Amino acid sequence: MRVPMLDLSEQYQVLREDIIKTMDEVMSSSRFILGDNVKQLEADVASYSNVNHGIGVASGSDALLLSLQAVGVGKGDEVITSSFTFFATVGAIARLGAVPVFVDIDPISYNIDAHKIEAVVTEKTKAIIPVHLYGQAAEMDKIREVADQHNVAIVEDAAQAIGATYDGKKVGELGDTACFSFFPTKNLGAYGDGGMVITNSEDVAEKIRVLRVHGSKPKYYHHVLGYNSRLDELQAAVLNVKFKHLDSWSSLRREKAANYTQLIKEQLGDVITTPVELDKRYHVFHQYTIRTDRREELQAFLKENGIDSMVYYPKPLHLQPVFEEYGYKKGDLPETEKAAEEVLSLPMFPELKLEQQKYVVEKMKDFFTK
Repeated sequence: MRVPMLDLSEQYQVLREDIIKTMDEVMSSSRFILGDNVKQLEADVASYSNVNHGIGVASGSDALLLSLQAVGVGKGDEVITSSFTFFATVGAIARLGAVPVFVDIDPISYNIDAHKIEAVVTEKTKAIIPVHLYGQAAEMDKIREVADQHNVAIVEDAAQAIGATYDGKKVGELGDTACFSFFPTKNLGAYGDGGMVITNSEDVAEKIRVLRVHGSKPKYYHHVLGYNSRLDELQAAVLNVKFKHLDSWSSLRREKAANYTQLIKEQLGDVITTPVELDKRYHVFHQYTIRTDRREELQAFLKENGIDSMVYYPKPLHLQPVFEEYGYKKGDLPETEKAAEEVLSLPMFPELKLEQQKYVVEKMKDFFTK
């Protein structure tokens, strides 16, 4: 049996008629930049997340960059975040000339350890970026407490977590801004790059709207140095079709995660560590990530048996050569480094079949009992 990490083909066949229709409407209108589809998606995602403003941008990476700039992060400022995340989180900090300050993770959720943040706050701290990794929210009440106490902004990296909640609140309404990615593999994915910033602040929203069009307002008049970072109208049209299905897809992901956990516990006991949905969280399982100290061997065995898997992420950002100027070394973030050596994400998508999941777990059992 072949089990891919992600298969979008079945999803497309279900949505094909609606997607072709809406894309044809865009082509016929000949309005390809910041049209009605972008406006609709901005309004719908903002409303869904219980905030006032959505600003479509070119990617999740740009959403982070523009958010940081809009909340006032600049050269020499410090931004506290996790090292156990995709490169874009810290790349956005560095591109503004700011300094990333890394905090170790909670080994259960893989998110930033909220109880270790205050110890690294300084007079230079301008923002905190909690990353809602794998689809589960960070401990936002504690993070908000620290941010308010020290008057720093919270920029949520919610690239993997649209629809997730913390204590009944959606990711996106928990910070000063939140950043979504619509990369094709995401829970709400376009057919190319795309992203969005959401916020309750009219001032921040307006700054991002200006920044995404080369810093121009009115057109051809520039008071700030901006970017070419607009969500494409065709991608927004696709996302508008898909958005209607987001909650049902999230429910299916949760169902698949529960299946995996039950099958693993039944067949493998405690040989590997399965994901935990912590109190006050609604986990949307962008990834289903296990832990084992035999990760490399297991991944190779699964591949031999037609099963895809991925490591998110094999080398923490504080140890990446490009960031060596910040002075971190191996051993500085022990929980982060241990997780990077042990995590393995199994196939996860709404259309994943129970038979495929059973096959994955059977092969894992074969590996651990051979």
